[in-house]
Amino acid sequence: MTDKKSSEILDILTGAGFEAYLVGGCVRDTVMNRPFHDTDITTNALPEQIIEIFRDYKTIPTGMKHGTVTVISGGIPYEITTYRIDGTYSDSRRPDNVEFTTSLRDDLARRDFTVNAVAMDSDGNIIDFFGGTEDIKNKVIRCVGNPEMRFSEDALRIMRAIRFSSQLGFRIDSETAKAIHKMKNHLKNISHERIREELDKLICGKNCVEVLMEYSDVITTIIPEFEKCIGFEQHSPYHKYTVWEHIVRAVGLAPAGNLRLRRALFFHDIAKPICAKFDASGRGHFKNHAGAGADMTHDIMKRLRYDNESIACTVMLIAHHSDKIFNRQDAKKIMSLIGDELFFELMELKKCDNSAKNDFVLEENLLFDNIIREGHEIVGNNECRSLKNLAVNGNDLLKNGLHGTEIGKTLKDLLNLVIEEKLPNDKIILLNYLNKRC
Repeated sequence: MTDKKSSEILDILTGAGFEAYLVGGCVRDTVMNRPFHDTDITTNALPEQIIEIFRDYKTIPTGMKHGTVTVISGGIPYEITTYRIDGTYSDSRRPDNVEFTTSLRDDLARRDFTVNAVAMDSDGNIIDFFGGTEDIKNKVIRCVGNPEMRFSEDALRIMRAIRFSSQLGFRIDSETAKAIHKMKNHLKNISHERIREELDKLICGKNCVEVLMEYSDVITTIIPEFEKCIGFEQHSPYHKYTVWEHIVRAVGLAPAGNLRLRRALFFHDIAKPICAKFDASGRGHFKNHAGAGADMTHDIMKRLRYDNESIACTVMLIAHHSDKIFNRQDAKKIMSLIGDELFFELMELKKCDNSAKNDFVLEENLLFDNIIREGHEIVGNNECRSLKNLAVNGNDLLKNGLHGTEIGKTLKDLLNLVIEEKLPNDKIILLNYLNKRC
């Protein structure tokens, strides 16, 4: 059944003599008994008629050219779109023109996948011309009509197909999958921002491991830097997977709701193939791959138009993911470099990283659990782990005769001495130490 507010919108439209249905993801999720956030409505009313019908509501002419009006009811936006037939897609991104129609079937026929081409009226009755409910039941992602035609219209649908497969745990039917592999290069016509949004959703899906393994060619189309990772054997006693499979399995071990952690894991070993060296016995070594990976990730995320904060956090986690952290002092040093919040995410990243290696490596996760507990104690006790916790500051050193860059250097030296417990975090003792040193 539709929710009360959605039913109200539908009833207003039908009361004015028009057809009106919920459509798309909200119907799919209702059939699956899943919560949904966005409500889309389709109707045979024209945009100008929609605005007139909802004259007592706040309306936004979201996309009049494409038949879409947003109606605000109870603070919730409802997108209402006139039945339409899309024209040609000369740029593989958007229709050159649209034609309004009075046929619900024609409107549903233009949609991407059968599971999204299902409509529902205010009484909860389902209208399904293309077998979408059956595909939902059988957990299948299938294009409406000819897959190659659907993907040529909007190549982002290639990413949407594998994203839905990842999120919903649905398999992609064979004809749709064949078209995905065949037409993946059309993704080069899609904006980086649209690719980025789908990628983030994909790597947070419950089925991401299977999808990323099966559609690695799609990923390398949008991020060619991963090409060398595919099939790259590590020849290391710590590893049982290729670089790509290790990355993918590590991603799948992180909580699905933690995008920042999954994103960092997705990129964390991207530089291994270019840093690989093999000794006389054939064993692989990957010196400096963390730093190189951080640099590569920075460039990739810039290209995909990520915001600066997301880039900075991801790069920081990758740069330090191979750091040795054995004790409380090591924990404080890392906290001083990356902050408390990223420290705890780094420790979880290291655990996921280990869990995608050979079984004996898992023993180190017990150490990491202890380090995490100690980290919480450090925070709870407000133990000195950064310059802001240090008992002396720049003004104190200025009064003691220090100047310029030597102030910053001396503060860092004092912080390290306190973290290493060679000096207590006491202002008088620290200043006396400086006076004696000078």
